[in-house]
This record gives sequence, structure tokens and C-alpha cells, in this order.
Amino acid sequence: MKNLIENTVEFVKEKLEGAEAGHDWFHIERVWKLSKKIAETEECNREVVELAALLHDIADPKFHNGDETIALKVSREFLESQNASEDVVEKVLFIIKNISFKNRGEVSKDLPIELKIVQDADRIDAIGAIGIGRTFNFGGFKNNLMYDPNIAPKLNMSKDEYKKSNGTTINHFYEKLLLLKDLMNTEKGKEIAEERHDFMLKFLDQFYKEWNVD
Repeated sequence: MKNLIENTVEFVKEKLEGAEAGHDWFHIERVWKLSKKIAETEECNREVVELAALLHDIADPKFHNGDETIALKVSREFLESQNASEDVVEKVLFIIKNISFKNRGEVSKDLPIELKIVQDADRIDAIGAIGIGRTFNFGGFKNNLMYDPNIAPKLNMSKDEYKKSNGTTINHFYEKLLLLKDLMNTEKGKEIAEERHDFMLKFLDQFYKEWNVD
């Protein structure tokens, strides 16, 4: 297992060199560490958890014209080159395919614990101070407005609407980030998310005070 994990780390680092800062190697590394932390509290296949955490954003559809198949193809080819068993490959690909927030309406409620762990870790990295930094970084990357009081958040968007959305960065808190705390699967995930959620609420209070020059 050790060699496979080490080889995967090197593969991902190389593949994501120059990636947008919210979806780069450092994002992967944080999700990997969070996944291991959560996995310590659950009965699970640690190898599948670590591999899925490392490969989950190897080809994020946001940067590939919405194509959700590239990550699966790249991951399968890499894992097969490492002689990973077909069982491990299938489990890792299932997680990569179903981890995303935008796909939550299509996924069965009866999910493997390995997916629940990596999904929690990925969502935790989207909230709190890191989440705020990533959100503004991505908003700047897309040249979205930071905030416009006249543009209301779009709640309950369909998957296609979410993929095409170019709303303000502040609206993204209401469209996604503030919803994540209640979507956590594991007890450890819920515990970590609680503190980060509260930090975002404090940030938004301060943001509006400064925006309105209170």
C-alpha cells in the first residue's frame, strides 16, 4: 500500500502543477489529511480512502468544459499502471464519480463509508477560513463580482444551472458553502464542520458591515 500511495502522491503533484490555487496539490493534500483523520474514527478500507482523496480532483470538470469522464479515465489508467486490483479501482472511481456537491441529487443514500469520508473531507476544505480563501480565489479566477446587493442567491439550482452559474462570490456562500455543514456524513466530519461554519457566519457579518460602511 505504501508504494502505491507514494506513487499516487507524485503522480497528482505532477499532474496538478500550475492548477488554479483552490484546486491544486495543496487542496488535495488537505483533503487527504482530513480523510485520514476522519478514517481513524470509522471502519473502512484505508487504501481506498487515501487513493480516492488523492485522485478526486485529478481532472475537475470545472476546468475541462464540464466533462466528468476525464478524471475517471485518467485515474483508471494510473491505477492500472500501478497494478491496483480491479476491486480497488472500481471503488475509487465510484467515489470520484459521486463525490461532487452538484451530483448530490443523483446519488443513492446508501453510500459506502469510504465515499462518505472523502466527501466530508472535500466539503470541509470548502468551508471555514480555507473555504473563504478558495471561494474568493475562484471568483477572481472567473472574474465574478465579489458582491452585488441587487443580485439574489439562486437557491435549489439544478445540476445544469449550478454548472453554468456565474453569480457573485458572496452568493456562493448561500448557494453552497453554508449548506455543507448539514450534509456531513460522519460524526467527525460534523464536528470539524461546525467550527468552520461558525467562522463563515462571522466573516459574512463583518463583510456586510464593511460593505455598508457601518
